[in-house]
Amino acid sequence: MSDKEKHKKIVEVLDPRYSKLNIMLIFVPLAVYFEISHNSGFAFFTSMLAIMPLAYLMGKATEEIALRTSQSVGGLLNATFGNAVEMIIAGLAIYAAYNNPELTETMIEVVQASLIGSILGNLLLVLGLSFVWGGLNYQSQNFSVKASQVNGSLLLLALVGMIIPEVYSSSTEGNSIVQLSHYTSFLLLLVYFLQLFFQLKTHANLYATEGQHDEISEMSQKDAINLLLGSTVFVAWMAEILVGSISHAAEEYHLPTLFIGVILVPLFGNAAEHFTAVTVAGKNKMDLSVGIAIGSSIQIALFVSPIMVLFGWILGVPMTLQFGVFETLVTFMAVIITNFIIQDGESNWLEGSMLLITYAIIALAFFFI
Repeated sequence: MSDKEKHKKIVEVLDPRYSKLNIMLIFVPLAVYFEISHNSGFAFFTSMLAIMPLAYLMGKATEEIALRTSQSVGGLLNATFGNAVEMIIAGLAIYAAYNNPELTETMIEVVQASLIGSILGNLLLVLGLSFVWGGLNYQSQNFSVKASQVNGSLLLLALVGMIIPEVYSSSTEGNSIVQLSHYTSFLLLLVYFLQLFFQLKTHANLYATEGQHDEISEMSQKDAINLLLGSTVFVAWMAEILVGSISHAAEEYHLPTLFIGVILVPLFGNAAEHFTAVTVAGKNKMDLSVGIAIGSSIQIALFVSPIMVLFGWILGVPMTLQFGVFETLVTFMAVIITNFIIQDGESNWLEGSMLLITYAIIALAFFFI
């Protein structure tokens, strides 16, 4: 493919005919308009909708760059940028708390809720939709049992990092829970990098997916990098508008802040990634589908959450791993249910329906909380 042809491809990536999600790029200028006109309610929803196509473009650019690297580097790139939207939203919320201490409690609640929501969304909604969509095309589907067992154990370990601070806070007073969260975050990050080395180096064969290197690059490396940088900048811009309008939108539309953080923000922020997992499940590539859903949850629990705690520590914002009794409990149940369902390395539409109904019950609980 010539450089000229590759240059045409980047234009196609932005064309709505290439991806229907690109139609939603119209929400980018709308979000800016409503932000300038101080219409916080519409600014919240339009910025949240604008993040969907931008997240898709980030993922597309990352895939293009990864195709030109080794398997290990490509995996690291996908791991780093796979949850970039959550990191940007959470980071901006913590920075907002740093700039305005009066917002500290609200912003910490938003950050913790969005992190919990990402874990729940990936484990229950994405995996559930993938199992149902794949199950409509195939009576049963198989995926790696060993990889699923390792991932399940990592999720349980991540839960330890949530449960212990929550239980510890009920038996002590003062800022010791903040200190516990700081040092626990270092240990969770250590586990994350150990599992990354395990997945990409020593036991890469457990995670290898069929056809993962068969794709042909559609853009030049320069175009892919430009697309990644540009979409990241716009995601940060939309995330800044989103974070700044959350409290106003919650008051205007009478929505609980927890519901916004746990359900709405992760749902739209991860939409492109969700679509990918469900699509490949329909093609019977269940190792890849399960890897996206569970791998993303592991990244949130073992990497993004600790990073946000340490970022808060640097800025003097008391961000902790104490997510709340109810939030910790529902996450525990989600992990246990998911572990039971994936332990046999086989899925069907009924198991997917069970995950979706569990997610719906949890969503209703957060709406009426």
